[in-house]
Amino acid sequence: MNAIQLLKEQHREIESLFNRFDTMKAAALRRQIFERIADAMAVHTAIEERHFYPAVKQKQTENLLLASVEAHLEVKRVIVDLLALDSADESFEAKVTLLRKNIEQHVREEETELFPRVEALFDEKALEALAEAMEDTWTDLLRRGDARGAVPWDTEKAARL
Repeated sequence: MNAIQLLKEQHREIESLFNRFDTMKAAALRRQIFERIADAMAVHTAIEERHFYPAVKQKQTENLLLASVEAHLEVKRVIVDLLALDSADESFEAKVTLLRKNIEQHVREEETELFPRVEALFDEKALEALAEAMEDTWTDLLRRGDARGAVPWDTEKAARL
């Protein structure tokens, strides 16, 4: 598996979690699914910001990467708002919808603009090696549990490339 395949797989997992959220009626169950989304996004953004974005930063990708870290910042700020809300709060569902829209927009931009450029610039071997580093970080962050707990500390400004 290469880095782009890994990221796309994570995108599909997050989409699936949002779809599960939509089917849940009980506030407690919605909260559980939201927390899984928040954990998945915390790990996903960390992997992209620590490994993928720095590794693929080129003149041809820099503007897209700058937009991506800003999109991550917006997503993290909505996650922090949601973490502070009770899932029975009347604004909880609206904020989850906002989170979903922000993530869907970001995914669309990555998959239609950034990833094709990266595939044109880097060979398969480089993308596979990058995936290994990303998977190591992913495993480490998931093993620790509560990845979302780090998000509030990461919302002052966008990550550096």
